[in-house]
Amino acid sequence: MSSKKIVLTSSDDECFEIDEAVARKMQMVAHMIDDDCADKAIRLQNVTGKILAIIIEYCKKHVDDVEAKNEFVTWDAEFVKNIDMDTLFKLLDAADYLIVIGLKNLIAQAIADYTADKTVNEIRELFNIENDYTPEEEEELRKKNEWAFN
Repeated sequence: MSSKKIVLTSSDDECFEIDEAVARKMQMVAHMIDDDCADKAIRLQNVTGKILAIIIEYCKKHVDDVEAKNEFVTWDAEFVKNIDMDTLFKLLDAADYLIVIGLKNLIAQAIADYTADKTVNEIRELFNIENDYTPEEEEELRKKNEWAFN
């Protein structure tokens, strides 16, 4: 592991000093390092300290990709298990912004698994989707697409 340290500063001014190898798990940060833009702290405007701490935890675990896949699967499952949905969405945005593909995929799968057996109304509530159908239109859609509402 690299001994060089990289300082990341969150949008709420929380600073994290991490090993370069860990920072490189975030592709956006890796590009900044490669472009010699990491001499000072790298400010991450779109990521709060709370979310960045979680991402760093993930990156630290995944810094050495040589570990057994089974260990990652187990660790990843536990990692997302107790994270509330609001935080998962914030993590998904941050993982996308920082280009942490493994984390992005993990969170997307966790959200998909969570929503798999939800009703239409539960999905609307979860994603803050307004129902713009009249009751008559919705009833017609339910009849036409009965398979989707079972």
